[in-house]
Amino acid sequence: MIVLGIESSCDETAAALVNEHGDVLSDVVASQIDVHAEFGGIVPELASRAHIRNIVPVIRNAVSVLPGGFSDVDAFAVTQGPGLVGALLVGLQTAKSLAWSVGRPLVGVNHLDGHLLAVHLRKEGESRRAPEYPYIALLASGGHTAIYRVQSWSDIRLLGQTRDDAAGEAFDKAAKMLSLGYPGGPVVDRLAGEGCLEQKLFSVPMPSLENLDFSFSGLKSALARHIELRGIPGGRGLADLCASFQFAVVEALVRKSVAACKTQGVPRLVLTGGVAANRGLRERAKQSCLAEGIELYVPPAASCTDNAAMIAYAGALRLAAGEQDEAPTVYSRDPHRRRGKFRRDGTLAPRT
Repeated sequence: MIVLGIESSCDETAAALVNEHGDVLSDVVASQIDVHAEFGGIVPELASRAHIRNIVPVIRNAVSVLPGGFSDVDAFAVTQGPGLVGALLVGLQTAKSLAWSVGRPLVGVNHLDGHLLAVHLRKEGESRRAPEYPYIALLASGGHTAIYRVQSWSDIRLLGQTRDDAAGEAFDKAAKMLSLGYPGGPVVDRLAGEGCLEQKLFSVPMPSLENLDFSFSGLKSALARHIELRGIPGGRGLADLCASFQFAVVEALVRKSVAACKTQGVPRLVLTGGVAANRGLRERAKQSCLAEGIELYVPPAASCTDNAAMIAYAGALRLAAGEQDEAPTVYSRDPHRRRGKFRRDGTLAPRT
């Protein structure tokens, strides 16, 4: 079964062909970085307009690998949320039109499900190293930061999440305060690798392991106060400042993720979402998991950021189970996640 996936939840217009085994036949992404760079962040209206311009060429490019074109597509999958409403509508309406015109089934996919299952994707030339179920997953991106227990592809349970800002947003806002440009996360990561941590300038936010929630707004405020008092340093001082900021974010993410593996009794951790491409996070998670006897799985960087291959795969699993949607609708917030209730021994109690 070949599924065409369409992703337009934020600022990436993407289309991909994937089968139910996770084999990626094509994966096309049109970035909007140049559109939003001058504003230092994503402008929803501009994102929607860019999706309208990009979506048809992107889909045609993705389908071009099939000899019969759309006639060789068995089904369609499309992101229905969470995300920017205007952006989501472009992808959803396009997918509905295509599915109707060629008489193929259509499924709506939760964007977060796609990220949590992206570790199972395999592109040509890549070896597959995917975890067994269940596994703990840290999903960290510009819009989401949460820890999940992935019991199976259809049973995903929220364990903890940010109470305010997402980790990726914290990196981008830090870069903006330091005049490093947009997107700022990769720049902060690069400078942090050149910096020194002899003097840790920021405390790890919400360090207690009594819960698995995060908070990054206070860390952003601490950076703002530091800049107000001392200004923006240059050279080695800027690298040291980025190293301290990144250490605080990464340490919070890794500590809670490893704690989730231990309390849940699941020795497998997956990093996913755009922030999973951060080299500091990957290295710290590798060290911590090795020390605790936890298997670490991190998809290639292209599968961590927003893409349509993960949407197509999540949709293919739904279709293979006999599911499809008559008329999927957009939702801006995630309606599917709620916390499980845990017993004192850390095991998950049945949801009612």
